[in-house]
Amino acid sequence: MATKPEAGADAAKPAKSKKMLIIIIGVVLLLVLGGGGAFFMISKQRAAAAADEEGGAEPAAHAPAAHDAAKTPPVYLPMDNMVVNLADPGGERVAQVGITLEVRDVHAVDTVKAYMPTIRSGVLMLLSQRAADDLLSPEGKQKLIDDILVECSRPFGGGEPEPEPVPGKKVRKKAPVDYPVVAVLFSSLIVQ
Repeated sequence: MATKPEAGADAAKPAKSKKMLIIIIGVVLLLVLGGGGAFFMISKQRAAAAADEEGGAEPAAHAPAAHDAAKTPPVYLPMDNMVVNLADPGGERVAQVGITLEVRDVHAVDTVKAYMPTIRSGVLMLLSQRAADDLLSPEGKQKLIDDILVECSRPFGGGEPEPEPVPGKKVRKKAPVDYPVVAVLFSSLIVQ
């Protein structure tokens, strides 16, 4: 009779060893599949990086804009056309300028619209200080775009010149501020 309990213990050992074998096989299979997936993803990333390097300067020429990072279409806010006397001697030259502002997102449109009279007034003041020759050259147009962008950031706390650094003091870099107007585009520019 002592042999019967031994037979039951022998039957339990093979059942436990089968369960342990199935668990070990499952863990090994999971590790192999995870490693294969990681290898596939890494090789795909390396191939994309190699393709970018082979392309040379072409990918850099198409640098993503601020709106591309979020994969949302750009949002534009056109301003009314402006006619202004230019700062030429004699005061006979005028410019008709159409400007469209590119804003950060749809929510920023309402914010910019609330300050539109201030922005429009600042842009008119900038235009009235320019001479016709300034507006006809590409450098002058780019300078005007840069100045208008600064003027559009003034109502939101931007556009102020940086204070001169004091010798002997450490200068802390300020965190970049995300203003609602990200670009200025000309829809028309006529100088007469």
